[in-house]
Amino acid sequence: MRSALPLAIVAVLAACALPAPRPARAEVLSGLDVLEAEGFAALKGKRVGVITNRTGVDREGRSIVDVLAAAPGVELASVFSPEHGFFAASESEKIGRAEISAGGRRIPVISLYAGGIEGMRPKPEDLQGLDALVFDIQDIGARFYTYLATMGLALEAAAHAGIEFIVLDRPNPIRGDVVEGPILEDPDLRLVTPTAFFQVPVRHGLTAGEMALWHNRAVRHPKLTVVKLRGWKREMWQDETGLPWVPPSPNMPDLDAASLYPGIGIFEASNLSVGRGTPYPFRWIGAPWLKASELAARLEGRLDGIRFSVSDRVPTKSVFEGQPCRGVRLTVTDRDIMRPLAVFRHVALALRYLHPEHFQWRWDEAKRMIGVEEFRRLWESGAGDEDFLSLFDKGPRDFSASRAPVLLY
Repeated sequence: MRSALPLAIVAVLAACALPAPRPARAEVLSGLDVLEAEGFAALKGKRVGVITNRTGVDREGRSIVDVLAAAPGVELASVFSPEHGFFAASESEKIGRAEISAGGRRIPVISLYAGGIEGMRPKPEDLQGLDALVFDIQDIGARFYTYLATMGLALEAAAHAGIEFIVLDRPNPIRGDVVEGPILEDPDLRLVTPTAFFQVPVRHGLTAGEMALWHNRAVRHPKLTVVKLRGWKREMWQDETGLPWVPPSPNMPDLDAASLYPGIGIFEASNLSVGRGTPYPFRWIGAPWLKASELAARLEGRLDGIRFSVSDRVPTKSVFEGQPCRGVRLTVTDRDIMRPLAVFRHVALALRYLHPEHFQWRWDEAKRMIGVEEFRRLWESGAGDEDFLSLFDKGPRDFSASRAPVLLY
């Protein structure tokens, strides 16, 4: 028989709203782990280049560069690095060309993050002599995170060069069964920015391999292979897989930041700090002009799975660097029911109400992040949450059927 707790204890527990305990780990194998388990069969006898960064590790924490350099029958010829670089020395690192030591050899490292969108595409001369180009990077699950745009451009380059393109799949760290936000409406934006490359919702719910299949419907590369995950289920969070967490970028330190990023990240198109240069990137918002107490009071208790509290900070980088800021800390209390795009909507509308003179969008950037021009029309017309909710709910409904053919799990 289930015993009842005293009401006073129940009240204290509810007030504390502590995060759920860390879940038990499963035994998920990444695409890299599967490649190892299969004796590198997909790469035997091939000269390969690999697109990766610090997140490209196996279950034992070994870098794919070291793994492939030592793999029998595989010749690792080059490493291509995305935004933030392979070495991750700093957020703005653009390494150009460098070398890394692996397997007793010096292997060239070629940057894919210099010179705008076209600088993210591997050059024909860098693909010469390769039999295959391998992609192995941990994504975050938000459309405007740039790693999958790098993958898409590399897939196009591989198709043009006539070489194999192999994706070593990794989990969507914020679950693959939840889709949120508008679908990007302007296909030409992919020619301008990696933050608006795919016509998918903001939180797309796809793995890297599935996104490659999605993009290949347009590219039609006959030599695309996805090495699938083993043991992954769409409802899993990253820390339920047993795979190591390696911060994908300097301001993505943990899964809580990743869980909020598809919503709070949109504010990077505004004059609000999203916590870069604080201990809580994407879990804190602030500005010198922010009415933090009023904002927290307006939001607290209105959304499931998250709490809001006043917390003043001085960001050490990015927006308001070195300036004392009034701010609000966002604490995820139940990530399974928290919806980052709902958090975004409520925070944005509260800012419009509290700061009509101070809060500002950079509309060109906002369109790229949110994906639709309609958001601006609703904003400027003074529309309420029901109208924004209707706009944001349309994307997942429309995407549900169109993404079904590329789902692998």
